[in-house]
Amino acid sequence: MTSPPVGPARSISPARSARPVQSVDRGQQSRRTAGLLALIVALAVACLVSASVGARDLSLGQTWQALVDRGSGQASLVLWESRIPRTLTGLVVGPALGACGALIQAYTRNPLADPGILGVNAGAVLGVTLGIGVLGISAAAGYVWFAFVGALVATLVVYVLGSRGGGASPERVTLAGVALGAVLSGIATGIALRDRNVFTATRFWGVGSLASSDISQTWTLVPFVVLGLVLALLLSRSLNALALGDDLGRSLGARVGTVRVLTVVAVTLLAGGATAIAGPIAFVGLMVPHAVRWVTGPDQRWIIPTSMVAGAVLLLVSDVLARVVLPSGEVRVGLVTAVVGAPVLIALVRRRQLSAL
Repeated sequence: MTSPPVGPARSISPARSARPVQSVDRGQQSRRTAGLLALIVALAVACLVSASVGARDLSLGQTWQALVDRGSGQASLVLWESRIPRTLTGLVVGPALGACGALIQAYTRNPLADPGILGVNAGAVLGVTLGIGVLGISAAAGYVWFAFVGALVATLVVYVLGSRGGGASPERVTLAGVALGAVLSGIATGIALRDRNVFTATRFWGVGSLASSDISQTWTLVPFVVLGLVLALLLSRSLNALALGDDLGRSLGARVGTVRVLTVVAVTLLAGGATAIAGPIAFVGLMVPHAVRWVTGPDQRWIIPTSMVAGAVLLLVSDVLARVVLPSGEVRVGLVTAVVGAPVLIALVRRRQLSAL
């Protein structure tokens, strides 16, 4: 009895086996693109609402008419003298805070990292306070350098303190940042309370506000923020490699030392520039990258640009809430981001497990 001939083994086509992976990649890419486009649309709506809502609400028709025909009417005066400068300031500060938070979280591999929590904003505030109180500098072009130095020193001190005794763990870095931030904030507050001129110059700016910013000073600081944003985008691919560890990152071609130095430079430009413009605004840099990461995944090439747009949306919406939350007057946007942001982050964490960095 002869056995039946055995035919050649049926091989699995590489193209066929790759289809599920390609399908997953396409699905992830589509979700990222859709999320970014949705945020861009939300940003356009937030800009329109920011221009229309305030102590005196403007209808969409009034807002559009004042935009296309800049006259001397009350609506045009409110729009061009207050609403548009405030909205433009949010479009500068929001992306800076969102990108800065994403950079710090990627750099430290610490999901709790944020310019406010790690004391970077407090360092910038102390630098500006010293510039105003000690040297009498009142122009943003002058005291921004003090903000940069303060942010840089705070970043380096926190990382050194958090790295002692067995490496930089997220918990140790966070505790070092909170402690240093409290000390620096206390020093800045003490200087402001001893000098009436410093107190007057920083009382609104010190809690974070888009309304207290002079648009001419904002334009002076825009180049620094833009440079920081460009650096953040250029570093995104290398930060993906560093997320795997320094040794594996080097094997993938990343220059670890250069990437770390440039990341610190970008964080300094973004945190220092945003703080010099609007004061310390908390929580944007912490919440935005977390929320964005649930849509984009752990890829920094998508996290950083999406965080820029999401940061602008969050800040503008918070600023609108700051204008209408009280029946008369308004609160500072820094207070709104802290009050609104914390429960939102808690709800998001409870709803879905955080993605790995």
